[in-house]
Amino acid sequence: MRNKASKNLKTEFDKEIKDIADYIVNYSVDSELAIETSYYVLLDSIACGLLALKNDSCKKLLGPTFNSKNISNGARVFGTNYSLDPIQAAWNTGCIIRWLDFNDTWLAAEWGHPSDNLGSILPLADYVSQQNVLRGKEPIKVLDLYNFIIKSYEIQGVLALENSFNKVGLDHVLLVRISSTALSTYILGGDYDQICDAVSHAWIDGSSLRTYRHSPNTGSRKSWAAGDAASRAIKLSWLTLRGEEGYPSAISAPKWGFSDVSFGGNSLIRKQPYQTYVMENILFKISFPAEFHAQTAIEGAITLHDDYKDRLDEIKTIEVETQESAIRIISKIGPLYNYADRDHCLQYMIAIGLIYGELKAEHYSDEIALNPIIDKLREKMVIHENLQFSRDYLDPKKRSISNSIKIYFKDGTHSKKITVEYPIGHKKRREEGIPFLLKKFKNSVNNYYSKDQSKNILKHLLDNESIINMSVQEFMDLLVIK
Repeated sequence: MRNKASKNLKTEFDKEIKDIADYIVNYSVDSELAIETSYYVLLDSIACGLLALKNDSCKKLLGPTFNSKNISNGARVFGTNYSLDPIQAAWNTGCIIRWLDFNDTWLAAEWGHPSDNLGSILPLADYVSQQNVLRGKEPIKVLDLYNFIIKSYEIQGVLALENSFNKVGLDHVLLVRISSTALSTYILGGDYDQICDAVSHAWIDGSSLRTYRHSPNTGSRKSWAAGDAASRAIKLSWLTLRGEEGYPSAISAPKWGFSDVSFGGNSLIRKQPYQTYVMENILFKISFPAEFHAQTAIEGAITLHDDYKDRLDEIKTIEVETQESAIRIISKIGPLYNYADRDHCLQYMIAIGLIYGELKAEHYSDEIALNPIIDKLREKMVIHENLQFSRDYLDPKKRSISNSIKIYFKDGTHSKKITVEYPIGHKKRREEGIPFLLKKFKNSVNNYYSKDQSKNILKHLLDNESIINMSVQEFMDLLVIK
């Protein structure tokens, strides 16, 4: 009779876990482009957070939990006077950076927003830097912060290149938790073995379902999911550094590991090493607070606005060609129930561009959504996949996010066909985009802080040489509400 028992033999850590830990501990960032870009990432993330802090639906989720209070020498949350334990500070920071869907983006087989990792990295670095100073040690410098950010981007983005978690229904914040856990463990002083342990926990956690990003369930959870992942990452790091053991085959264990349970039995694919590729090629959302697959469509609609804004009632059909990913994520018909539903609807965003010649966060409000012209235009849109757009989207030499729009009128006339391949935040338009990114940052600072504090922030933060050797707590001192 066959003995029905499992062999209880532990293996080495999965290669992917070991490679992540090795990258964190041993890789030296020497790319000037990556370091320079991480400076713009930091400014852009702050801008997104300050804009979100004017949103009541975001603010109500912030601060200490239940009856807890600010703590001395805690992790600060920029734009607020909160000084919290790092886990709760990560929730706060992650929420505000992500809330308006205006932070940077990475598009590949999986999608995501690498700046979600700042939710954990920024407040944790502030906390540890303060603790270091209290113990007579060296503080963490902003240059160190850049290195943390670059590595978190790389882990999330490279894992996203070939692995489509969305196709099995998992949300991309899985990758935020994995990359943030690795960096959080390192920032807290963890070594190679402890990073392996902590990252194994991050894989074991599985992931939230993507249903809150898609019809018919699109809702505001997509705005706080990153904060949730960032705070969980620090919690897993904290547990590990208190002696919790790791799980070597968390990904590959037959039947019980991540690949078999959550990834359809597929193994993870990674065709390139972890270096600085992702930071060098990151996509900034500069022009519009909108899901990134729609950015070029909105730009095209705004281009058509000036010529056709007075003929909207004469439109018969609006033909839109887009990529397969946009069709899967944001093409929807029927009622739109809330802000989150609207900023993930390709047709809604195009209609706003045609009607108003711009798109701002307030265009997703219930008040604006009552404009009957919006739904009339949505009903006239025909969405097609352009196969070349889909191929170029995945081409590593292009990574375009193309959309085209052509309007047909009832009298038989038509507009020219507007095609936009690369949004202004793309690497191929980086030189054009940086002045607009800086404008986004300056406007957000000036519209949020007092005149004197705004002046002081801009004096320091608009000069990278001024802050690169600054300690992280000095950097945060500039941004908290006094």
